Amino acid sequence: MVLPPRDFTHIALDLTTSISNQDRFHRLLNTIRQTLNCDASALLAFRGQQFTPLAIDGLEPDVLGRRFSLAEHPRLEAIARAGDVVRFPADSDLPDPFDGLIPHQEEALKVHACIGLPLMANDHLIGALTIDSFDTSAFQEFSDQDLRTLSALAAVSLNNALMMEQLEKEAAGSPAPLSLGNLGDTDHQEMIGQSAPMQALKTEMEVVASSDLNVLILGETGVGKELVAKGIHRQSGRADKPLVYLNCAALPESVAESELFGHVKGAFTGAISNRSGKFEMANEGTLFLDEIGELPPALQAKLLRVIQYGDLQRIGDDRSLKVNVRIIAATNKDVKQEVVEGRFRADLYHRLSVFPLHVAPLRERGQDIALLAGFFIEKCRTKLGLNTLRLSQAGLARLEAYHWPGNVRELEHAIHRAAILARAELGAGTPQMMPHHFNFTADTSKSGHLPVVSRSGALGGSSMKSPQSFGGSLRDATEAFQADFIRQALKSNENNWAATARQLQIDSGNLHRLAKRLGLK
Repeated sequence: MVLPPRDFTHIALDLTTSISNQDRFHRLLNTIRQTLNCDASALLAFRGQQFTPLAIDGLEPDVLGRRFSLAEHPRLEAIARAGDVVRFPADSDLPDPFDGLIPHQEEALKVHACIGLPLMANDHLIGALTIDSFDTSAFQEFSDQDLRTLSALAAVSLNNALMMEQLEKEAAGSPAPLSLGNLGDTDHQEMIGQSAPMQALKTEMEVVASSDLNVLILGETGVGKELVAKGIHRQSGRADKPLVYLNCAALPESVAESELFGHVKGAFTGAISNRSGKFEMANEGTLFLDEIGELPPALQAKLLRVIQYGDLQRIGDDRSLKVNVRIIAATNKDVKQEVVEGRFRADLYHRLSVFPLHVAPLRERGQDIALLAGFFIEKCRTKLGLNTLRLSQAGLARLEAYHWPGNVRELEHAIHRAAILARAELGAGTPQMMPHHFNFTADTSKSGHLPVVSRSGALGGSSMKSPQSFGGSLRDATEAFQADFIRQALKSNENNWAATARQLQIDSGNLHRLAKRLGLK
């Protein structure tokens, strides 16, 4: 059977509509799902030796944050190496990367129809489309030529999006545009997030990276300030030069000057040889001064001189050395207030904060929690040697309701702990992280956030119903949890639906639809 031309026309028109890439990708997957009558599909970009999801349909939201290494996923490796349509037999012994990641499926997806379409541009692999169905005969009526046409349309759309991204980077002054065949590398930790604060931060990073301005990164503990510093350096004209790290908070005052500026042999007791300081090591590159707010006042004046004039003296040496170093500093302190109270030099603050960047706390990036959870889940799955690791919908709701005082770092630790508990609890089964695996003990009542689930599984002091009361159905238990959660949020906001939507960090329209489906309206 040949796929009707009108269906392809509809896909082509969707892809040429003047909308954002993200919307275009979602339309593509939605059309594919309707045309092929599949249960799940994913559009993946090939970055280095891994696939990165760009858009998903019919899959758990945390999939967008997962990164699928070819070495860990033989089915994706087969797609990457095939160069043509890949139809996996229903009884294939190659594990599917999306096993168990289709919502409302209590058992891991094992036997199904699966198609992989590699997306090529100029003979380079740039991505893939994966299409899954519970019906093992779902795609038999579509010929390989039909699927090749579909693959070609998707490849053109993805290639255009990547080319636009590359041109935008070049226009912004990015020194090393990414090649289409190898989008980025996997040697650095990626900045995960699609929320408005994260998108704004990434844009600001690209803008300042192409300059040589000093940068001051501000943000709470655990938000990823070091990751931002590395990202700026990687996109800068100094990317091929060293990025040298120094934690000012961990420096004893007695050795801080030597660490920064170096010393000569005999300068003090224990100086048995000449030693270069961090500034010399970072010459022509970047020096990242973490926790700059902890730098002793005496060193602040010496640091200012190096920044102003580019010359320094090793301890015990009368000669001056010229250095060319870009400074990126970071702190979780309110530096302006530190200046007012006399603990930080005003002139140094103004030299460092030529281009300040604020990294938003995780509680202001609720949209990113699912993506970050997926990213950390995939890392845990690999470390623990598991074929599949799932986050239940109730577990995700649990994460999204918490206020995260420790930010992204706390989320990573919470995911790792929950993964270990889930594995121990379920043994040889499919580990699934449930609400009771997340042991949050912080008091949220004073922060204006929702009450959290205790280790025993109670929500706001009321006991959760036992599985037996739902007939053992995970879907019913999940919906009951959601309904209970929304009721308490609504009560705390005096039945104001708009305020409740803001507190739950979801779209108001989606909240109304969910409440109606759960019988709350």
